[in-house]
Amino acid sequence: MAARVEAFVRDTVVPFEGDPRRTSHGPKDELVQELRALARDAGVLTPHVLADGEHLSHRDTALVLRAAGLSPLGPLAVNVMAPDEGNMYLLGKAASAEQKGRFLAPLVSGAARSAFFMTEPASEGGAGSDPSMMQTTARRDGNHWVINGRKAFITGADGAALGIIMAKAEDGASLFLVDLPDPAVRVERVLDTIDSAMPGGHAVVAINELRVPADQMLGDPGAGFQLAQIRLAPARLTHCMRWLGACTRAHEIATDYACRRHAFGKALIDHEGVGFMLAENLIDLKQSEVMIDWCADVLDSGALGTAESSMAKVGVSEALMRVADRCVQVMGGTGVTGDTIVEQVFREVRAFRIYDGPTEVHKWSLAKKIKREWKAKQP
Repeated sequence: MAARVEAFVRDTVVPFEGDPRRTSHGPKDELVQELRALARDAGVLTPHVLADGEHLSHRDTALVLRAAGLSPLGPLAVNVMAPDEGNMYLLGKAASAEQKGRFLAPLVSGAARSAFFMTEPASEGGAGSDPSMMQTTARRDGNHWVINGRKAFITGADGAALGIIMAKAEDGASLFLVDLPDPAVRVERVLDTIDSAMPGGHAVVAINELRVPADQMLGDPGAGFQLAQIRLAPARLTHCMRWLGACTRAHEIATDYACRRHAFGKALIDHEGVGFMLAENLIDLKQSEVMIDWCADVLDSGALGTAESSMAKVGVSEALMRVADRCVQVMGGTGVTGDTIVEQVFREVRAFRIYDGPTEVHKWSLAKKIKREWKAKQP
């Protein structure tokens, strides 16, 4: 399957990289649906979900998502892009049979997009890296829940058909499944951000007296944080998988440039300053691959993998940032233009160091774990 996805991305998706329907707020849904129709015809749509609804192992998913990531449009085309991929995983693990039929099936088919509403505006003291600061509220009203609050950086909210909203109920943070659009969920603005790969961009959203039927709560009241953990550790890792594919492609482009371009009497790659950068890329790419596979094995063992996914997120995002930066440097002026995807990969890998938890938050979490383990060993 990974080989089929790679062939589809290289042969069919890559020619769309110059399509004018790609905007600063992400590709238009018209383009996404056209690509997904091609993926459906090629038998590679939603390749990480099996016919019986089960997911590939995390180790196998790594092969498929790396192949999809070879183009910025690849994950969208084959329906393995965030936030849909993570939302599919969560719904597959935690939704009732009725909820799966209503909310999961349209995602798996590629007919609909979704959004995960957790982060809140920092200016209002809302939840970000610390979800315990959640200010969005949910109160029970008969057989409904009524949700109020504001969310920020909500990927794909503009144009999503499904929302998974985290709100603080009397029993604690809870998750709710919501049909979109809804007049009670208003996109205030789509932010101008450094990345441009996500349809709908990243939005600030106001939620005002949103009424949600009680049977659309995901799991039990107060189980929001526990359910979010089911999603978050694998989602961190799938980000790493896709970006490894993107940086592999950027490295291929930079290598081709360095081998063809001549200066001072020889090919650029024959100058140590350039050749060594490409050699360092090879090392960082391989280390990223190994770290992803290691963390995938941990998740496949049934472990929650919180610490391991934090380590992988930090290690891979920092390594791939170095790779993308070197690719730009090797290509000089061409590297900062839109003539290739290298410039886009560089921009968006920079954002990846923040998304799904900034490097520093993961290091802080790991440092707390180190201290706990030290204390446990003291007499």
